[in-house]
Amino acid sequence: MSLDGKVALVTGGAGGIGRATCAALAQRGVSLVVADIDGDAAADVAAAHGGVSIRCDVSVLEQNAAAVALAVEHFGGLDLAFLNAGVATGCGVGEDFDLALYRRAMGANLDGVVFGTNAALPAMKARGGGGIVATASLAGLTGVPMDPLYSANKHAVVGLARSLGPVLELDGIRFNAVCPGYAESGIVAPMRDALTDAGFEIMPAERVAEAVVGLFEGDAAGVCWFVQPGRQGAFGFRHVPGPRKQEAAP
Repeated sequence: MSLDGKVALVTGGAGGIGRATCAALAQRGVSLVVADIDGDAAADVAAAHGGVSIRCDVSVLEQNAAAVALAVEHFGGLDLAFLNAGVATGCGVGEDFDLALYRRAMGANLDGVVFGTNAALPAMKARGGGGIVATASLAGLTGVPMDPLYSANKHAVVGLARSLGPVLELDGIRFNAVCPGYAESGIVAPMRDALTDAGFEIMPAERVAEAVVGLFEGDAAGVCWFVQPGRQGAFGFRHVPGPRKQEAAP
């Protein structure tokens, strides 16, 4: 569908992928609400694209609702939501476990998607439909030994997309996840040199933004779209063994 004239909320909108997606959406005529825990940076991104901004900690339910309310108040409604805010965990599950870091990661990476969806749904239903894209990760499709809790967060986002996609589609709302590999972002920045020295390609954030926009423009629902150098496509989850119905007695 054409995005011209639509209204979008972007959480984590001041960071690499969020900022790039804001630019890509603005180029297509989308009005923006830029939400980020760094309110000043969010304001700068919004000003660059004629949008509005709000400081938003996505781990707080009420702040997600306030971001959606701003879209309704300023632009008359909400059509699109890119639930992108996220953080690295910084701890494991053994002796290095840190409850505060764990709660912080769960709050941003999973609660932020759940709370953002909860806040966006009434506004989108009032418009007759819409689109939600949540940032998962390649870590949501495979194990990540160096940050297992982050991988757990992102697997949960993937499961949410697969589960909610068919349900929300009935209301005209398409819910999908984007699953990038290593891309220019605040999470990758601290390990960028180590990754490049090991031979990994760091994708520009714009490559991920293109995938997000493609999901908004398309008609997919419940898709987990991976973004990797040299590859493109939805992850199919082939041959997952599901429950079997009990055979009726003869």
